[in-house]
Amino acid sequence: MAPISTIPAGFTSRRAATEFIESELNKRIMFLDGAMGTQIQDLRLSEEDFRGERFKDHKKDLKGNNDLLVLTQPKCIYEIHRNYLLAGADFVETNTFSGTTIAQADYAAEAIVYELNKVAAEIARDACRDLLKETPDRPRFVCGAIGPTNRTCSISPSVDNPSFRNVTFDELVEAYTEQVRGLLDGGADVLLVETIFDTLNAKAALFAIDTLFDEGIYERVPLFVSGTIVDQSGRTLSGQTGEAFITSVAHTEPLAIGLNCALGADQMRPFIQSMSSFTSSKVICYPNAGLPNTFGEYDESPETMAANVSGFAREGLVNILGGCCGTTPAHIKAIYEACKDFEPRVPGPDVRKEKLVLSGLEPLIYDDSSNFLNIGERCNVAGSRKFARHIINDEYEEALAIARAQVENGGQVIDINMDEGMLDGVAAMTKFLNLISTEPDVAKVPIMVDSSNFAVVEAGLKCVQGKCIVNSISLKEGEADFLKKARLIKRYGAAMVVMAFDEEGQAVDRHEKFRICERSYRLLVDKVGFNPNDIIFDPNILTICTGMEEHNNYGVEFIEATHDIKTKLPGAKISGGVSNLSFSFRGKENVRQAMHSVFLYHAIKAGMDMGIVNPGFLTIYDEIPKDLLDICENALWNRDPESTDKLLEYAQTHGKDAVQKGEEEAWRSESVTERLKHALVKGITKYVVEDTEEARLDKERYPRPLNVIEGPLMSGMSVVGDLFGAGKMFLPQVIKSARVMKKAVAHLIPFMDAERLANIELMGATEDDNIYNGTMVIATVKGDVHDIGKNIVGVVLGCNNYRVVDLGVMTPCEKIIEAAIREKADVIGLSGLITPSLDEMIHVAKELERAGMKIPLLIGGATTSKTHTAVKIAPRYQAPAIHVLDASRTVVVVSNLLDKELRDDFIAEVSEEYEEVRDDHYDSLKDRKYLSLPESRKKGLHIEWSLPENLPPKPNTVGHKVYEDIDLNQLLPYIDWNPFFQVWQLRGKYPNRGYPKLFNDATVGQEARRLFDEAQVILRDLINKRKIRASAIVSILPANSRGDDIVVYSDESRTEEAGVYYGLRQQAEKDKESSDAYLCLSDFIAPSATGIPDYIGSIAASAGFGVDELAAKYEADNDDYSAIMVKALADRLAEALTEKLHQDMRREMWGFAPDESLDTQDLLSIKYQGIRPAPGYPSQPDHAEKTTMWKLGNITEATGIELTDSLMMHPGASVCALVFAHPKSSYFAVGKVTNEQIVDYAARKGTTVDAVETWLRPILSYDV
Repeated sequence: MAPISTIPAGFTSRRAATEFIESELNKRIMFLDGAMGTQIQDLRLSEEDFRGERFKDHKKDLKGNNDLLVLTQPKCIYEIHRNYLLAGADFVETNTFSGTTIAQADYAAEAIVYELNKVAAEIARDACRDLLKETPDRPRFVCGAIGPTNRTCSISPSVDNPSFRNVTFDELVEAYTEQVRGLLDGGADVLLVETIFDTLNAKAALFAIDTLFDEGIYERVPLFVSGTIVDQSGRTLSGQTGEAFITSVAHTEPLAIGLNCALGADQMRPFIQSMSSFTSSKVICYPNAGLPNTFGEYDESPETMAANVSGFAREGLVNILGGCCGTTPAHIKAIYEACKDFEPRVPGPDVRKEKLVLSGLEPLIYDDSSNFLNIGERCNVAGSRKFARHIINDEYEEALAIARAQVENGGQVIDINMDEGMLDGVAAMTKFLNLISTEPDVAKVPIMVDSSNFAVVEAGLKCVQGKCIVNSISLKEGEADFLKKARLIKRYGAAMVVMAFDEEGQAVDRHEKFRICERSYRLLVDKVGFNPNDIIFDPNILTICTGMEEHNNYGVEFIEATHDIKTKLPGAKISGGVSNLSFSFRGKENVRQAMHSVFLYHAIKAGMDMGIVNPGFLTIYDEIPKDLLDICENALWNRDPESTDKLLEYAQTHGKDAVQKGEEEAWRSESVTERLKHALVKGITKYVVEDTEEARLDKERYPRPLNVIEGPLMSGMSVVGDLFGAGKMFLPQVIKSARVMKKAVAHLIPFMDAERLANIELMGATEDDNIYNGTMVIATVKGDVHDIGKNIVGVVLGCNNYRVVDLGVMTPCEKIIEAAIREKADVIGLSGLITPSLDEMIHVAKELERAGMKIPLLIGGATTSKTHTAVKIAPRYQAPAIHVLDASRTVVVVSNLLDKELRDDFIAEVSEEYEEVRDDHYDSLKDRKYLSLPESRKKGLHIEWSLPENLPPKPNTVGHKVYEDIDLNQLLPYIDWNPFFQVWQLRGKYPNRGYPKLFNDATVGQEARRLFDEAQVILRDLINKRKIRASAIVSILPANSRGDDIVVYSDESRTEEAGVYYGLRQQAEKDKESSDAYLCLSDFIAPSATGIPDYIGSIAASAGFGVDELAAKYEADNDDYSAIMVKALADRLAEALTEKLHQDMRREMWGFAPDESLDTQDLLSIKYQGIRPAPGYPSQPDHAEKTTMWKLGNITEATGIELTDSLMMHPGASVCALVFAHPKSSYFAVGKVTNEQIVDYAARKGTTVDAVETWLRPILSYDV
């Protein structure tokens, strides 16, 4: 039987309609209608109107049941649809927001739900069909609207009973199934699950939809999913962030995902932006008409809303736009007119194709570059007697405390297992997970639903709104059972653990483990369509040292199987229950801890990604006593048949008390410095306050409390960092170390505050006076709750008389920017420990740039690095973005940034270093990717030329101006001396790297001063005796762009082309985080198609006339020094002449900056409007383009500056450049280009590919 399919008007099949929608979304922004409720309210219908003839005797009031109007007032609903379609909507939503049995129960109308949805879809379909007759070139479509219902599956309606729910997942699935059947039978072209405030409700709707489609009853239609962020916290009502919400529903592969309702466009922007960067689906956005006023009404006008929404379109954030509460056809028309010409958002790569992405209230992203993932094991009735006792005794609050402790101790996923013979596993799992959802500190992390009973697994999946992990399934019951369970898990949207079991039993050796895992992998990927990155294999960690010889190699078999799986099954992850390894040593905790640490040390190297461990129950690998370490290593690798006996002997002679006593004697007798270091590395808080106080009182070694932090405490944390980086400590142990640090710092803070107040009093100031060295706003970024490093930075800066404004943890970008402006921050500091924080830091940098901020940005935290900052963050922000290795470096960096004498050189030093880091990074990429030429053009800089602020400046003078026999004295203030010293290879080191600080450099300063003084004498002689001459030509000519080229016209009539400057466009693929355009110089000139007149300038200048003769005379006298000196000085004068002429153009000839008053340093730092790139340099690497400049300006005849056969300028001390005036013009490097662009470029120039390749060989991405 063929699937049921209603075919939209204008199409021959359902598939054709779907393909059309998909195609249109790639071409343009599409539009959704506005609020149905607002239009119905305007009709002012009475109770009688709602009832109609059919329901006049209905037992309940029906006014307010808007969905019912499709049966009682169908013409009204039809007209509302039609008006929205006429306003520009491509999609109209059915009037079925409350079209479920659950919502209709309030009106005792459950019985008509199927009919109500079917008729609603038919009315909307009729409106679309009728309008198609009027606009046959533009089909319209019906969105079957599926609302959230008036109940929530994740939140209890009872304050007294947080585990209670007034609706179940199964009830929601049943209700949504009936609604969806009606919508599809009525002709819905798209299904829209909308206004999602509880993701679990939405998952039930999506489960119902997928089940209907999978049963083959209905032909699939596109799916749109829209959540609702309830306030500026950026979370849904049930607590999820936007990214976590996307992760939870992405398994359904929605064509579009986004946000609607609750907020106006202005308030919604940061959330739609973050979601846009996190999904590979199209983005849909339909905000309210602003925020409601005191009467619950919406006042935002169509024009204002359109202006707000157009920002989304302009920035490439959206693919579908519409309106929610308070919007009308006038709003949709205004939005349509304002946004219809913008390019649609181009989705980024799907992160799920590369990484394991999970979610609780917050997302968890894991890939092979991430640290080991700790899965907390103590919420397992089979593994924790304490937890089991609480569950069996119905002590769920106490059990919940164990879950909370697991997260606090570093558990990044929490394993929940209720498999106990005396327990109703389904009920216990349901109740406990319902309770967890009320505890944000626990619910923020993903859940692992762990059971050997699949009914218990399903019960868990029906309670978790995030994307969780199922633990586990296997081939034990055969392929059919395996595939059935896998398909269900996929429908619930979970990742899964697959055990290395099959019909023959448990895999023991390496080859069997891999055979079963490979078979499972192929079934999941090829038959179920399961994402490989969501497959987690547990190749069975089995117990070693049991006294049975055949068990002794189990550790080796696991590690080798892990390597095989990671090598041969792309995307798959590895997990395991670590405590199984040492099961035979129960009660011998010192031995068990050592065995686990040794095992993890090697298993992680082999590719183990995660493990079920007690996060607080691990020993640092390097801290294991040497004799025990040797025994454990030999036991793991099966190198010593006596390992079992040796472990037993060690356990008996090193009991719990003995270990503590020996440890106490060993480290408590050391110096206070060593004791503090030991406490930090071991995570021991017992003595830290008294040891910190002892160090503070040692005024000879630590004169100030701050010195205790900078000395032994930071030394200890450095050891922790080294061990963590080497894989010899795990995240839970690092967190324990951080707690020790926090306790020590807390003890010192009162003493440091007292010291600061004493200093203020000594200065005769009050606390309100501006007696600080500067202000830093510091925050742990959104999505991250780790603050120990940030707090240390705050303390260290505070003790150095800086004002620190600490915004805390989980800080949204908007709050950081607001605080920086409000507090007049001199520096902004961003901190983060987890990998997703890196992406958030990139986002903050981009937003700072968008807001026009110029405040230096410091980056710090465990996952940050100089390379990441240089490659990913710094290019997003024009102000300095600097990585700070640790807290002790912060003061140095901040003081350099705020010191007027040191700032510029320090920034230049960092910029130069980061440029090298970027070059090294990109050079190291084996397979640099390139966009096709059409793609890179599409992603070029597309200026909105019609906006007043973007109109090209009209010159005061058009044409050529020749300068002869120029007075060289005028050029002296414009000389940049830094390249002069580079000619002589005299380079200072920071802070004495540039002129004139170079003279203070201990190594080259004295020689640099001598050279400079001699240069002044020679320069004065050259000028006074007129030994060299200078001439130049400046041109400003009518021009417009044509694709990647710039057409120059003979005159203002723009009818005759005088010449063409040909352009090259960037093609090397930029970072996924980057929204930077793929630039070409033509982007900065108005296209001819706009009809807007634009201009291009040029400069050719030389100060080299007479230099060759003078140098030849010196060389004939064997005076090479003077010959080099004359050439070097002539070069400086030529550059200075160009700098002055460019300034004169801006002030006078072009005249767009008549009041510009920049000093030499500002000029050299390019703080003026516009650019002057030279042919043959990064923005246009083709030296051949000089010939066009020479032809247009008749330069050789006008100035005497010639081009040689190799297109070098003669005299040598000459400069040429194109001049662009637009404020959005910027310097860039074309970089490597593909053969596709070279062929296109040669065709445009009318020359051969070989000729072009000869000139452009250095930038070719291929071998010639």
